[in-house]
Amino acid sequence: MKTVYHNGTVYTGEEAPARAFWVENGRFGRTGSDEEILAEMMPGDEKVDLKGLFVSPGFNDSHMHLLNFGQTLYGARLAEHTDSLAGMLAYLRDFLKHEPPRPGKWLTGRGWNQDYFADEKRMPLRQDLDGVSESVPIRITRACGHSCVLNSAALKLAGIGRDTPDPEGGRIGREESGEPDGRLYENAVELAEAAQPLPDKEQIKQMLLLAMEEAARYGLTSVQSDDYSTFRAVPWQRINEAYRELEAEGRLTLRVTEQCNFAELAAFKAFVEAGNVTGKGSVFFRMGPLKLLGDGSLGSRTAHLSQPYLTGGGCGMSLFPPDELKRMITFAHKNGMQIAVHAIGDACLDEVLDALEEAMTAHPRPDPRHGIVHCQVSRADQLERIARLGLHVYAQSIFLDYDNHIVEKLVPPALAAHSYSWKTLLKKGVCVSNGSDCPVELPNVLAGIECAVTRRSLDGTGPFLPQEAFSVKEALDSFTVSGARASFEEKQKGRIREGRYADFVILSADPFKTEARRLREIRPLATFLGGKRIWQAE
Repeated sequence: MKTVYHNGTVYTGEEAPARAFWVENGRFGRTGSDEEILAEMMPGDEKVDLKGLFVSPGFNDSHMHLLNFGQTLYGARLAEHTDSLAGMLAYLRDFLKHEPPRPGKWLTGRGWNQDYFADEKRMPLRQDLDGVSESVPIRITRACGHSCVLNSAALKLAGIGRDTPDPEGGRIGREESGEPDGRLYENAVELAEAAQPLPDKEQIKQMLLLAMEEAARYGLTSVQSDDYSTFRAVPWQRINEAYRELEAEGRLTLRVTEQCNFAELAAFKAFVEAGNVTGKGSVFFRMGPLKLLGDGSLGSRTAHLSQPYLTGGGCGMSLFPPDELKRMITFAHKNGMQIAVHAIGDACLDEVLDALEEAMTAHPRPDPRHGIVHCQVSRADQLERIARLGLHVYAQSIFLDYDNHIVEKLVPPALAAHSYSWKTLLKKGVCVSNGSDCPVELPNVLAGIECAVTRRSLDGTGPFLPQEAFSVKEALDSFTVSGARASFEEKQKGRIREGRYADFVILSADPFKTEARRLREIRPLATFLGGKRIWQAE
């Protein structure tokens, strides 16, 4: 028995939309006109009138942190209270009053951004958080995830004092006296993580369930998720078991490709020797690439640039010594793993491209689909090199919402001129998928599509390099079929086409007929995974 959907505007990737399609056994059947598809109905088939609504393939966020998203949904939601430092601290005091952590637990929150503070445009200090509580350990993480702030109680539990050395690839903020000021950058964040209580498997499952419920509201049916880095001290086996148990229980409502984040070669070798390789798994949870974190973020001034920041000084930092980066990448490439490396600054991108080219030259193999995550600050020669090496790019067009406000204030003009140049990469034949890096940003696909098409912030700031704007089709494809290609699944999903998984989302309006500056106003109305409705708007 099949379900026939008719009287819709069905995006199949072709210029002219279909009007109807059918679904059977979790996969799409034929698409075509109402007359063609309705004529194929058999006794017992179900018929659904789409009432002219737009149907898209299910959205695919090609780089996010699903477990971390679930974790943030349990904590203080600072993204909603980042208009001022005083306002954020008042919210934390209120949150602590109404939702005090259990004994032994920390008060945590994520989402603040000092550039949005109207009163004091600075990062919080330990003294600010001591004003919230001197006894409850507090950790608040910046929206980007590359820096955090601890109060004095949390610093004590983490063992961070005047004599604590900076870890490699990280920095401890300090007062003039040498005492820690509460701010931790890049790998120093792990000092806080190591001191916090770890979740058990059931808690991990609850975080994933909460995150998946939210993801479905945005029309997501697939994600490529970096989860191993959320709790570094939690073994990857526990996270994999959580996913597989949810799948066995019928509660996994996303197709998840794990971007396997490792920071040490020995741990990654053990992972591979345990039988893990790109593509291994089920249709709902499978291994993806080795994910490496190459440098920091632009907003934290820790992305590694080849020229100093215009404000704030310094050039940022890479998180791996170049030789160690090469060893990690070479081992992964030799052992059949796909590779995806976070690179925001152009100096970091040089190191990543060197390492990838060296590994691919020394050990050729067909279509490895290695990629660059973010690919923000770049030079023209690097864009050419990405195309020549046949790399994939995991972009986040929603980043323009914030970065439009800061990029030309921070990045030297010669670098800014070729940054966020994802349309140029498309023209060079590079496959560019899209995502949110959630919880850095919410996984709001329609907002991401608007930023890709307008090159403006959602408040109208910009456009930044308007020649890099995507068409609506390019933007929609970047969240569907291009994301499927990133995980070697373009023959299984990403298009409404016969034989592929029946993952689709019904939208409130047609993006091709919507004013560019109003694309974010389009709302998902229902999300379907394998032909089954997993979410519907009230």
